[in-house]
Amino acid sequence: MAFDELLAQRIRLSLEMFPPEIYSLITEKKMFGGLVFLLKGKMTIGVLKEKLMVRVVPEKMIKIFDNPSVQPMDFVKKPMKEFIFVLPPGLESEEMLQHWISLGIEHARGKLTL
Repeated sequence: MAFDELLAQRIRLSLEMFPPEIYSLITEKKMFGGLVFLLKGKMTIGVLKEKLMVRVVPEKMIKIFDNPSVQPMDFVKKPMKEFIFVLPPGLESEEMLQHWISLGIEHARGKLTL
């Protein structure tokens, strides 16, 4: 399975900054040929090769593509709804990474009752 282990470790450390009621519900699972992080079973973010996969609430999807480090997630030659890839330039700082993780958590929380 080929995914950026350093990025996965950065994500693990970043997730520790979330409140315990969120952090305690996070699990990891190997999927899509990479590693995904789930909040109470709902996918939030993942690492696929050197890219970060993020689930984004629908109302933020159009604006998100203003960022040049973002591209649609298209496994089957068709963009997947509510999924994006963030390329390495968009992950350079811990603040940038935290932003993307927060978007993924926001998406999962919208699917759950916490």
